[in-house]
Amino acid sequence: MREYTSGDALRQPRRCIRRGCGFLLLSRAMRTSDFSYRLPAELIAQAPLAERSASRLLCLDGRTGALADRQFRDLPGLLRAGDLLVFNDTRVIPARLHGHKALSGGRVEVLVERIIDGEHVLAHVRASKSPPPGTVLRLEGHLDATVEGRDGDLFRLRFHGPVLELLERYGHMPLPPYIRRPDTQQDRDRYQTVFARVPGAVAAPTAGLHFDRDIMQRIRDKGVQTASVTLHVGAGTFQPVRVEDPHSHVMHTELAEVSAETCARIRAARGRGGRVIAVGTTCVRSLETAAAGGRIRPFRGETRLFITPGYRFRAVDSIITNFHLPESTLLMLVCAFAGFEQTLRAYRHAVEQRYRFYSYGDAMFLERPCAHAVPEAGS
Repeated sequence: MREYTSGDALRQPRRCIRRGCGFLLLSRAMRTSDFSYRLPAELIAQAPLAERSASRLLCLDGRTGALADRQFRDLPGLLRAGDLLVFNDTRVIPARLHGHKALSGGRVEVLVERIIDGEHVLAHVRASKSPPPGTVLRLEGHLDATVEGRDGDLFRLRFHGPVLELLERYGHMPLPPYIRRPDTQQDRDRYQTVFARVPGAVAAPTAGLHFDRDIMQRIRDKGVQTASVTLHVGAGTFQPVRVEDPHSHVMHTELAEVSAETCARIRAARGRGGRVIAVGTTCVRSLETAAAGGRIRPFRGETRLFITPGYRFRAVDSIITNFHLPESTLLMLVCAFAGFEQTLRAYRHAVEQRYRFYSYGDAMFLERPCAHAVPEAGS
C-alpha cells in the first residue's frame, strides 16, 4: 500500500492539559511533525461525487470527544433555529495557463495568484529558466503576457486585454497538486460553490462544495440564518509547513473582507444564543482576523493569521471543514479548534472508515470543547 505521507509521531499517546477551551501539549514544544498522519493514496479524492451533498460527514463533539459517522445530507438536523452559518463567497478563477516563451520557445506554466487590476496579475511561473523582465509568454496559443518584474517569488505579468475575460475564455481550473489529472469541463462547475460570487480565488473554499440548492433550502426552513465573508484563497493554502518549529513558519497572505452586515449578524446570533458556524477554515481565518481586537469589526485587507493550538477563538463556535493535508497550517487550525489529540484521533478514524480526503473529499462537523467562543470585549 503506497502512502501519501509518512510519519507516525501521533501513534504514541501524549499527555495533554485542557486550557480554557483548547488542548496544549505538555511534554515538549509543538513540532510540525506532530501534525503528520498516514494516508493511503487511494483515499485522496480525484473527482467529485455525482451529487454535491452525497458526501459523508464525520462529526466530532469537542466536549466529549465522541465521533459519529453521518451523511452530509444530515447537516440540517444538526443545526438549530437561530444558528448562523457563515460562507465564503469567493469565486475560483480559471487561473492556470500553459504555453511557451515567444522568443525561445521554452515551455512555461502560469498560475495566477492575484489579479492586481484589469490587465496586471501576480503569478507563479514554472519554466526551465526564470524569465527576465520583457519576456513575452505566449499562452494557450491565443494570448500574450509580458513579464514586467518580480515581487518575491511571484512574477508581475501584463496581459494585453481584460485579464478576467481572458482567463475565463482560455484558462484552466487550478486543481490542487494532489489531483493527478487534467481539469475537465465538469470542474468548471464542481470546483466552485453554488454561492460563489466574487472572482479572485485560485483554490476553492472546499467545505462549501458540499452544499447544493436543496441543502440550502432545508437550512433556511430550519430557521438557520446565513452570512458571508470573502477570502480569495491562494495557492499557498496547499503548502506544507517546511520548518520543524511551526512558529518559524512565514504564513502566506490572502485578501479578506468581512462586512459590517456580517458583523451585525454575528452579534445578533450571539444575542439570541445561536452558534456561529464557519463553513471552512477560510471563514474561520476571516472572522478571527476581524475579531483580533476582541470585538468583531468590519475588515478589508490582507490577512496572514496563523492559528495553532493554544489560540483563543473569539468569533467561531463550530466549523464545517474538509480533511486537510498533513503538516499543513489548516490541520493546525483544526487541532487548535477541536483539540490536538481529538482531531488526530478523528483523522485516524476517517482513514480506517475509508473517508475520501481533501478538496473533492468528505467533510467534518466540529463542535468546540466549550459551547461558545470567547465573548466579545465590551459586549
